[in-house]
Amino acid sequence: EILGFEEHLTAHGTVVLKFWLHISDAEQLARFRAREETPHKRYKITEDDWRNREKRSAYEQAVDDMLARTHTPDAPWIVVPANDKRFARVAVLKAIRDAMKKAL
Repeated sequence: EILGFEEHLTAHGTVVLKFWLHISDAEQLARFRAREETPHKRYKITEDDWRNREKRSAYEQAVDDMLARTHTPDAPWIVVPANDKRFARVAVLKAIRDAMKKAL
């Protein structure tokens, strides 16, 4: 269904970009620990996060499947290395800028 919806959007001039911000297993662990140790960030980490982390390999396979099945030239997935948050933010903004320039 999503491919049909995206095709409808792009056929009517909408620019569709999909981003996957990838962080390594080690970076995810570091961020989880930092959230636990920082009082004003503790609300961001729950038992569910730790439980789901144990299923990382299944999530990675699901992501690979999602990217393979829903990537199209008109609505592409853009995989962004996101261990460095600033780099990731700039990469996303550049991709949006480039897509908008191309569309105009």
